[in-house]
This record gives sequence, structure tokens and C-alpha cells, in this order.
Amino acid sequence: MKNTKMLFSLLSVLVLLYTAHVQADDRYGMQKVVYHINYDDPDTQAAALRNIQNHINAVGKENLDLKVVMHGDGLSLLLTPEALADTKMKFGNATDEIQAKIAGLKDQGIGFQVCGNTLKGKQIDYQHDLYDVDDEDVVPSGVAELARLQQMGYAYIKP
Repeated sequence: MKNTKMLFSLLSVLVLLYTAHVQADDRYGMQKVVYHINYDDPDTQAAALRNIQNHINAVGKENLDLKVVMHGDGLSLLLTPEALADTKMKFGNATDEIQAKIAGLKDQGIGFQVCGNTLKGKQIDYQHDLYDVDDEDVVPSGVAELARLQQMGYAYIKP
């Protein structure tokens, strides 16, 4: 009898946990979201990265297509401090701590896109100056990319 009660209690807990997970999926469902970063304040950028992780935690990475589009001063998020002097940027915020956060987000499927216009205008060599940026991460225009993604149904968030 005691084993039966214990088994029933365990099954009840498992059902409750499963139900909570299903309700979370029902609440948010699949989402397509673009985060817009065009500012160079390191505290605000760090807060944006926390917002993105909180978003993933709430919705689940399997239910989320999330992109971060950076242009103008926003590229400082990926600019290494050592590369700052060779550019027309004011800040290089890609410290080891920020790089670790970005790597963690990328491991969860988050895409980071950088503006080609800003690369030219601010004299940034993305292959040497920016943290973990490949050819496919560069878009012709950050603002045009934001508009394109919104036309494709991505929700716009400016943290």
C-alpha cells in the first residue's frame, strides 16, 4: 500500500510537470523575433543579451527563430577592444565576458547579423575586428534587414 501511494505521488508530480510544460508551449507557441541593437552603451548591450536569454528560457529554443541585427554604434557589441584603434568606433565592448554570452546564445541557435554599410563607414574589418562574424552574418543594410524581417513576420524588439 505504501509503495502504491508513493508511485501515485510520483506519477502525479510527473503529470503536473508535463502539464506545466505543455501550457508554456501553448501560451507562446512558435515565435519569430528580431532584436535591434544600434547603441554602444555596454550596460544596455549586456541587458539586451540577458533579455534574449530570458526570451529563450520562456519560449524554448525549439520554438524560437530569433535574430539580432546590429548597425551603427551597435557593432561595438562584437568589436574587440584590441581592434578599436583601427576603426571609427568609440567603444569595443566584445570583452571575454560578452564573447562568452554571445557564444552561449549562438549555441542556442541565435543569429547575429551585422550591417555592411556600417562596416564600410566605420572602417571595420569583420574578419579581424569583430568577434565570431562570418560572411553569411553580414547583411547589406541593417535597417533594410530589419524591415525585411518584419515583412516576413518577425516581431520587432528594441531592448
